Amino acid sequence: MAPYKLLFLCTGNSARSILAEYLTKHFFSDRFDAVSAGSNPKPSPHPMALKILNEDFAIPTEGASSKSWETFGDTHFDFVITLCDNAKESCPVWPGQPILAHWGMQDPSDEPEEEQRKAFSRTAQLLRFRMELLASLPIDKLDRLKLQAETESIGTQHH
Repeated sequence: MAPYKLLFLCTGNSARSILAEYLTKHFFSDRFDAVSAGSNPKPSPHPMALKILNEDFAIPTEGASSKSWETFGDTHFDFVITLCDNAKESCPVWPGQPILAHWGMQDPSDEPEEEQRKAFSRTAQLLRFRMELLASLPIDKLDRLKLQAETESIGTQHH
């Protein structure tokens, strides 16, 4: 079975969604083909997000960039997961009726600078945990409503 196409959305596409994209590409590429985007992307990914990926997970981030969700407007995704409330509220309609889920979490870049490394690390660990839960689902065996409910409930799980 080909990997499921997965889009992570946030407003700035610089912290949470970048972490989610690269963690998924690194740990779950056999199950998911992941990308990320934002409704109002920042000029570039947050340096601490890249540092956490590089140092804590040994994930290369060359070419990482913040992208507008308009970049993927014609793409048929299997899953679209919002990671911030703003993206959830303004999420466009995606072609192909993907499974939509909201995994809201605090923006680690909102933390004071001296707390950011810990905040980004916690966010990355939580995203990896939630992706482990998603990857463990028998996606091809669940009907659409059950899959929607299971994917949405992962957003309430805390590590």
